[in-house]
Amino acid sequence: MPTKTKTKKTELEIKEVPILQTPDDNKITFNRNHFFSVLVVVAFAVGVLTGFFVWGYDQPAETANQPTGQTQEPSYVRYDIETEGYPSLGPADAPITIVEFSDFQCPFCKRFHEETYQALLEAYPGQIRFVYRNLPLTSIHPDAMSAAVASLCADEQNVYWDFHDKLFSGELLNRNVYTQYASELNLDTDKFSACLDSGKFDDFISQDMDFALNLGVQSTPTFFINGLAIVGAQPLSSFQNLIDKELAGEIP
Repeated sequence: MPTKTKTKKTELEIKEVPILQTPDDNKITFNRNHFFSVLVVVAFAVGVLTGFFVWGYDQPAETANQPTGQTQEPSYVRYDIETEGYPSLGPADAPITIVEFSDFQCPFCKRFHEETYQALLEAYPGQIRFVYRNLPLTSIHPDAMSAAVASLCADEQNVYWDFHDKLFSGELLNRNVYTQYASELNLDTDKFSACLDSGKFDDFISQDMDFALNLGVQSTPTFFINGLAIVGAQPLSSFQNLIDKELAGEIP
């Protein structure tokens, strides 16, 4: 369960910029102006056969010094993503750990949840540990922060993932909705409401945001599969392509 941090909350200003136009339009991109610069990393590679984008994957183009038709082997970058102390689902010793940086009000995060999330877990039973980290884009999604707080308040009563699913199931995010979900899940609603008002998770969420933005994450949702990044609400096949290579030991 997340622990309360004692760091002073960082003021954030994240503003909307044009969404990176991809064949699937499956992510929201953003910019941040205070304290940290978002690294200018449009880190994607187009898989010729798979058609998905992997941030941190480098496919060099042919050069004048290379024979025509010859390309270098792709290289992969693994990022060190902390998982301890964050809501997780699945075996602690699973061979695949997927960390999602997400926003409960992001339409593409919702798309991933509705179209891919459950199918992905079912495709690899017992092999995936799924970790959720918060990246609410507060300047364009005014209810994203409160939803993140509500999810962590539910986590205090050990119903994080059921609450997480409910947040992605509806169209509205507000206090009345959170309280309704808490009641439906048989939470102690008085304790839940007190948690919503406490501010106890504000620093925890802000530190998640700081980490993601310093790393160069530019879009929600962004996933790290054993440290290898995939950006956007990609189809199941895109995740399978990378996971299967990882399980087969084909990625250094």
